[in-house]
Amino acid sequence: MRAAVYRGSQRVEVESVPVPEIGAGEILVRVESCGICPTDLKKIAYDLLTPPRIYGHETAGVVAQVGAGVARFVPGDRVIAFHHIPCGACFYCQRKLYAQCSVYKKTGITAGFEPAGGGFAQYVRVMDWIVERGVEIIPPGVSFDQACFVEPVNTCLKGIKQLDPQPGDVVAVLGQGPIGLIFTMMAVRCGARVVATDAMASRRAQALKFGAERALHPRQSEFNAVVKSMTGGRGADLVIVAASARGIVEQSVACSRPGARILLFAQTSDQERVEVSGADICMGERSLLGSYSACVDLQKESADLVFSGALRVEELVTHRFPLNEIHLGIERALHPDEVSLKIVVQPQR
Repeated sequence: MRAAVYRGSQRVEVESVPVPEIGAGEILVRVESCGICPTDLKKIAYDLLTPPRIYGHETAGVVAQVGAGVARFVPGDRVIAFHHIPCGACFYCQRKLYAQCSVYKKTGITAGFEPAGGGFAQYVRVMDWIVERGVEIIPPGVSFDQACFVEPVNTCLKGIKQLDPQPGDVVAVLGQGPIGLIFTMMAVRCGARVVATDAMASRRAQALKFGAERALHPRQSEFNAVVKSMTGGRGADLVIVAASARGIVEQSVACSRPGARILLFAQTSDQERVEVSGADICMGERSLLGSYSACVDLQKESADLVFSGALRVEELVTHRFPLNEIHLGIERALHPDEVSLKIVVQPQR
């Protein structure tokens, strides 16, 4: 089969590799669509993990083969698969901090080499503990491009549940890339009033299309004034930091009211440093929340949001690339412009 193999030094090469062999309790999935996620881009751009690896984890496809003992799935089933599933029994699982579980940190899908998601390949091996709890059937009429959003939607839903927006709350969503736009859609569904920021005019226009009340450039001088005008002078009730940029966390504090909750979602690099006034947090009684990766408890809810069309996620797809042109997709995702949002790789093309 063909696969995009990370070879180190920011290089990804499309190569011929063996189709993975499956064992008892496992399934082989023919990958039809896989979204390019910023976390995979960081691993490639900063050489965070040792090569060789095959990345890609927003995976949708068709069951091609089932291992001994698999009863829930048969060849021909259309499925999405999560690449991380927790043990359910450890200290962190008991506290529903699944992303901190040592089993969750193991990657349960591979296209070969060290397991790394594997969706940038024509076939993936889904391991037994993922088959048991981490695979969902795609209903008829739902495209693979739409279905591959289930995992990223889950991660956003986890953050929204932590933040708990209420009807009438003013929510500032900082960053309107694909993830920020999903957050905007979700906050609007909760009945919140959203003010969005992004440096790209096209993304601000998308935010308005998906229900934001205002959409501003993050460096626009009137941003804080707009937020205060929407809140009787107080500041945002909730803030979602859906992008990583110098000063963005400081901006989230500055635009929020005393007692606000601020969700850090995109701050995944240990090189990123934040400096805020201790008094703004302590005396201002603000809460800084972190949310990372998906939640198994929200798996079916996130799938329903995508499959039902309640979230118009397929409208976020602007570019689709065959596997042989994945380098073009990676380059566009690393350097987005006014016309690019979600990039999807279609390995069978």
